Amino acid sequence: MRFKLRNLLLIFSTVCIFLNPFHISGSPLLLTCGPNTGGTDADGRKWEPDGKYLVAGDDKSTAAKAGLQDPSLPSYVPYMSARIFQSESTYQFPLQNSSSRTLLRLHFYPSPYPNVDVSKSYFSVVAGSMLLLNNFSAYITAEALSQSYLVKEYYLTPPRSASLNVTFRPADNSFAFINGVEVIAAPEIFDNEPLLVGSYIDARTFTTVPVTASSMEMSYRLNVGGQFISPMNDSDGLMRTWYDDSVYIYGAGHGVALQADTRVGYKKMPPYTAPLDVYRTYRSMGAYADVNKVSNLTWIFEIDPGFMYLVRLHWCDSEMVKVNQRVFDVMINNMTAAHEVDLFGWTNAIATPVRKDYVVITENVTGNDDTHMWVSLVPTNQTRPEFMDVLLNGLEIFKMSDNVESTLAGPNPMISDLMRKYLEGHRMGLKDFEENDSTIIITFGAGGAAAVGVATAVICVVYRRKRKATAGGDSRTSWLPISWNSNTNTTKSSTAGKNQTLVAISTDAASNCRHFSLVEVTSATDNFDESNVIGVGGFGKVYKGVIDGGTKVAIKRSNPSSGQGVNEFVTEIEMLSRLRHRHLVSLIGFCEDNGEMILVYDYMGRGTLREHLYKGNETTLSWKQRLQICIGSARGLHYLHTGAKYTIIHRDVKTTNILLDDKWVAKVSDFGLSKTGPTMDKGHVSTAVKGSFGYLDPEYFSRQQLTDKSDVYSFGVVLFEVLCARPALSPNLPQDQVSLADWAARNVRNGTVENIIDPALKGTVSPDSLAKFVEMAAKCLADHGGHRPSMGDVLWSLEMVLQLQETYESSGAMEGPEEGRSVEYDRENDGEKNETTGYEENDHTFSLYVNQEGR
Repeated sequence: MRFKLRNLLLIFSTVCIFLNPFHISGSPLLLTCGPNTGGTDADGRKWEPDGKYLVAGDDKSTAAKAGLQDPSLPSYVPYMSARIFQSESTYQFPLQNSSSRTLLRLHFYPSPYPNVDVSKSYFSVVAGSMLLLNNFSAYITAEALSQSYLVKEYYLTPPRSASLNVTFRPADNSFAFINGVEVIAAPEIFDNEPLLVGSYIDARTFTTVPVTASSMEMSYRLNVGGQFISPMNDSDGLMRTWYDDSVYIYGAGHGVALQADTRVGYKKMPPYTAPLDVYRTYRSMGAYADVNKVSNLTWIFEIDPGFMYLVRLHWCDSEMVKVNQRVFDVMINNMTAAHEVDLFGWTNAIATPVRKDYVVITENVTGNDDTHMWVSLVPTNQTRPEFMDVLLNGLEIFKMSDNVESTLAGPNPMISDLMRKYLEGHRMGLKDFEENDSTIIITFGAGGAAAVGVATAVICVVYRRKRKATAGGDSRTSWLPISWNSNTNTTKSSTAGKNQTLVAISTDAASNCRHFSLVEVTSATDNFDESNVIGVGGFGKVYKGVIDGGTKVAIKRSNPSSGQGVNEFVTEIEMLSRLRHRHLVSLIGFCEDNGEMILVYDYMGRGTLREHLYKGNETTLSWKQRLQICIGSARGLHYLHTGAKYTIIHRDVKTTNILLDDKWVAKVSDFGLSKTGPTMDKGHVSTAVKGSFGYLDPEYFSRQQLTDKSDVYSFGVVLFEVLCARPALSPNLPQDQVSLADWAARNVRNGTVENIIDPALKGTVSPDSLAKFVEMAAKCLADHGGHRPSMGDVLWSLEMVLQLQETYESSGAMEGPEEGRSVEYDRENDGEKNETTGYEENDHTFSLYVNQEGR
């Protein structure tokens, strides 16, 4: 009876396991290192103390608490406590399933700890017999990647015993440390023999590589065409992080990011392969066959040479309904990985997930500094497919262990030479960055991979200014024209009877602005004569032009080698065609003839705000003029945040994006990076970090969570730029003065603001006006977005600052209006409603209450 009951229970539990779509092999072991008590992280996961897993007699460690909590930390637990190892020490973790792979995550937070100098920490980590890290410096790695914390993720082959030993070995005269450990019995996600890239001859002739005996380190994990996926939203409880792919795309042609319009399910795919959100979103090239024939979609990654890498591609075609409709080749490092990929032909079904693995060998040649991997999808016409297009949903890259030496360890990453020169003010120094007004794109890679962070960001910017030669030697443009006379969701009938979705400028946007021909634009600028250039930005050159017999305009022409392209072009048109406000620059129209991408704006006779603050400005702005310009800019941003139908986050607020007309009226410009703000119950938009050095919100930079308070932080930098008349970044100054935000905040804390203000302002500024201005600007630079004021509060404070200054100038003393009197400021009919779109401005009147005796 007992035997039957036990069998029934076993069968029942087994059925439950297989019916549970979120099943992983065993419960995860989460350890917070150092303290005697565990804790709960921000996601509600419980972590237990690590002490009982240290091998007895082998432990000479101490517990320590971090001296500083960086605002970018995702959780207090496990990062704010650490275990410090002064000598070799070993953890022994019991394994619930010794026949499966072990997913091991190591968490490092190189913060100041008592009695040790974390910058001098060098150590190795060995798991079983596999060397994971060698002479590793978490401090150097975090600094090179501009990250406050690191996560290393490994998939280890099954050990020969029922436990896993993880040993920390400090270097001579050094120490090791660890903040958190995760041990998870993972499903076998590497269960096949992938094709060796470069060995493909035909469908029957190629070489495969066995990978079941190789341990893996996760290098990149991307949700292609989709947004950031947090660990809590990963499938099967594996707690993986999936990042936006756009920052890794080579060249200006990002293709189009789309979402499936049909239901996507796993079907025969194991749920642990990837979240359904990965298979619901995808990136393709679009519907322009003539352009696609000479184009491709390419991603670029930094790697450690000398290892083999497993490249995993996730596909789910929710559009094609028969074979030979969309066919393409896959190239990795200019070698064929897959030829004539036909996803419907592979699955014989629509919206069916599939993943394929490929292995590429990288060489570690002395003197060879090419540490990049290229992944390209190239349309092929060999089979005469119905559409010239490609598609990708997700991409993962894993470093494979060297089974001869049993190692996954690579060198500590170094900050790129380009970034170093930038910081030192050399070739990419202040002058170049001001004149080119470069906009950067930054992202964080999962697992602390060496390719991720600022080094990759700058490298990607440089590579995007080049045109990649394909394997055949042809220079292939990845330019994507835009169809302006159709809705974004317009469908075009194919011969197969399948409607194909096109990404285009919406009818509303196109009807709200003018469509210029290339002939008109060429004539307006004297054939783009260099004498008419009035500025250069990340998108391209800006020309002064004349249209309609005398109307002055500013014409922004895209640069094919620019880091910006189709996405920015479309966003600018979609945003500005719907927005009408006195303090937003007006878009007149656009041109996209012959592959050009050109935007036409009202001409702003006084140029940028930056031009009147430094760079040899001829006009010295008074304090009152500066305040009026700041107030106008704040009105424009406040309208974006609250006055439109949806919250709009500018994402690139800086003094070069604040323009001045002939009457010194300030207008916010350049909406190419703007995002529609959070909706429903979310307080942020998860997205790759985009913006400009010196103005980036550190919280957004670290967590990829964009809010309207990110604009507030950038505007705070602008305010101090106005006050101090110096750039946001000055690489030629001493290190503690390079960043204006840091320098200003430090002087505010020390009460020495008078030492940093523009000498031209001294003796002309009301002390109370200055004090209120500095107080408000400093609040804008708070580390946490929740501690910053709203743009409405900033606007209110600036108007008060102006009233205090005007009272000071009119009376010669600091006397305000009668106590309790309401000083109302009419907004000069700034609000204009666009009847077509429903975007409108809040028609608020701001009331300022100023004490008669001042502050």
